[in-house]
Parts: sequence; C-alpha cells; structure tokens
Amino acid sequence: MKNLDSLLVHSSWQPVLAPVSSLIKEILSSIEDENLAPQRSQIFKAFEIDLRSVRCVIVGQDPYPTPGYAMGLAFSVNPSVGKLPGSVRNIHRELNADIGIAIPGHGDLSRWSNQGVLLLNRVLTTRAGQSNAHNSIGWQEITDAIATELERRGVIAILWGAKAQELQKFFTHSVVGAHPSPLSAHRGYFGSRPFSKANNLLAQLGHNSIDWSL
Repeated sequence: MKNLDSLLVHSSWQPVLAPVSSLIKEILSSIEDENLAPQRSQIFKAFEIDLRSVRCVIVGQDPYPTPGYAMGLAFSVNPSVGKLPGSVRNIHRELNADIGIAIPGHGDLSRWSNQGVLLLNRVLTTRAGQSNAHNSIGWQEITDAIATELERRGVIAILWGAKAQELQKFFTHSVVGAHPSPLSAHRGYFGSRPFSKANNLLAQLGHNSIDWSL
C-alpha cells in the first residue's frame, strides 16, 4: 500500500482499502501524467480522519474541475477560493434554511470532517478543466467497497444526485436528495432538509447530533 501511505491515509482505513489496493495502484498509474483535480497529494484527503469517528457520509459526484478548487473533500473548496462554486453556495443556503446556521464567507467544509462526516465523491479525481473525465477508470469499485464498510459500521448516508444515489443500496439509513448544483438544486435539493434529517436519524440510532456550523 505504498501509494496510499504516501497520501497520508489514516491507518484505520488500511483494512478497507487493502483488498482494492491493486486497482487503486492501476488507477493512479493510469492518470500519472495528467493534470488532476484535486492535486495528487489530496486525492485521499477524505481518508485522513479516523474511520472509527465516522458517523455520516455525504456523497457527491466527482471533484470540481476548476484548478485550485477541489481539495479532496466532496463539495468543499480550498479556503483561498474567493468565488464559490454554485454547489457550495446552495449547500450554505439549505444549511441556513434547514437549521438556521449563518451562511459563511468560505466554502471549506473540512470542519464537518472533524465532526465525523466523511465527504466522499463517487469518483475521486477528474482532469483539471473537465468534469467526469475519470468516470470510467474504476473509482466506483473503490467507493463501493468504502460504502460496504460504512454500512457495516452503521454509518448514515446523505446522497446528493444520481451518481451518489448509486450507493443507496448499500445503506440501511440514508437521506436522498437532488444534487446541489445550480442545474438541479431546484428539482429536489432546496427544501430537502438533509442536515436536520441526518441528525434525526443519528438520534434514533442513539448517536450524538452533528454540529453543522462552519
């Protein structure tokens, strides 16, 4: 697992990723010469947190293709990004409407990771400047394996958009909604109240609520 060790994956993920390590290495080799989003050192940033701390997973599609935006956490952008993507602005809007959290001036969602929220894209990379460039190189098999383990641990899932909803079959407890992209947010994302619903599910399962503030 040399490739993963070099990308700072938390040791708790090694048993989950070991069975698919050969595929991971093949994928990383196949995109070795590409200009990637996120940058190579951040591809596995979502897995820097301890697996044992994960209570909820938010699943998206693939990383933002705009250079400098993606940071390895689904929907989150680097703190230095000034003009926020429409998806993260819509997440802020629903967060405010759902549970009254003030809309922040940044798009860095990494604080959620510290709350035990795994921010996972269905596909972990794309080519800089091109959406869905790596949709057919094998990442879905990796995220299938991750979803299987998360369900085994009783993690709840928030699934935004059709690609994310491919994983619904793995989860007993899920909150499903449209993707927060400006292209689809008005077709079932706004008003879906995913944050309060996730906390209600956690309460039903005997877990502490997530502090969604940013």
